[in-house]
Amino acid sequence: MLINCVAYENGSRLADLAVEEISDYLARPDCFVWVALRDATQQELDQMKEEFALHELAVEDARHGHQRPKIEEYGDSVFAVMHLLEQEKGEFSIGEVNVFVGRNYVLSVRNRSRQHFLGVRERCEREPQLLRQGAGFVLYALMDAVVDRYFPIMDRLESELEEIEGQIFARGAARSNIERLYELKRKITFLKHAVAPMTEATGKLFGGRGPAVCANSRDYFRDVYDHLSRINASLDTIRDTIGTAIQVNLSMVTIEESEVNKKLAAWAGIFAVATAFAGIWGMNFKAMPELQWEYGYPMALLVISAACVALYLHFRRVGWL
Repeated sequence: MLINCVAYENGSRLADLAVEEISDYLARPDCFVWVALRDATQQELDQMKEEFALHELAVEDARHGHQRPKIEEYGDSVFAVMHLLEQEKGEFSIGEVNVFVGRNYVLSVRNRSRQHFLGVRERCEREPQLLRQGAGFVLYALMDAVVDRYFPIMDRLESELEEIEGQIFARGAARSNIERLYELKRKITFLKHAVAPMTEATGKLFGGRGPAVCANSRDYFRDVYDHLSRINASLDTIRDTIGTAIQVNLSMVTIEESEVNKKLAAWAGIFAVATAFAGIWGMNFKAMPELQWEYGYPMALLVISAACVALYLHFRRVGWL
């Protein structure tokens, strides 16, 4: 589906175009065309391939989707793949935006995502002095918008981790905490898979021999790289904290089991003493001195009770009960 098809000249919006007019405006020296598609059909991609002379391999990646985040050069053009993460009811869904950038064109193809980039276009049009840098600045603006949308997700994940950490030492919450920590670790992995490859790829746009189309915007790409590096470092910290929290929870489970075992052992010891006395006095030998004694039965109960109470007080004192 075609969202926008606009021509720009010297940083200013020139005209909204029909697809058939793209090649006419590409011929102008100071003009570039910015096209946005959503869930593009094969026919639309083939049409764009013909209008912009896109590389076959890049078009194939955009057609099939499910690509790893990357930035690739094809001659004097750049092809970028970025992941769009959306969180609904605690679950992540992953979309993609594929961006084709040449000297005088930008084509963005958004797949499997409800996020839009209308605000990016409006921002660029409000800054004609920057938009005058051409297609490279538009690529920066799109990348910056994608990266900025990672920060709220990361903040929510950090808040969720803090909430779980506050429940770590709550009695009986160890199992639910471990389940929540593993679920949080899975979400961190989703974000990590979007950020880590993009961090490495973005470094190619401003360091060393970067693409010619990005030459005028290298400082801006360095800013995107810094943001990605900061997110990447924070994700590593969160992941390490999750690992530590899981170990603490497992330790708490062991401690709770140890306390239960102590209580069971203490009560078993108390009943074992009572059973031992009852077993001795219950042998019923004829010559047992207490057998014919008038007060033998009450005395036996008193001795058993006294031994059990003494053991109970001892176990309470040492913390087993």
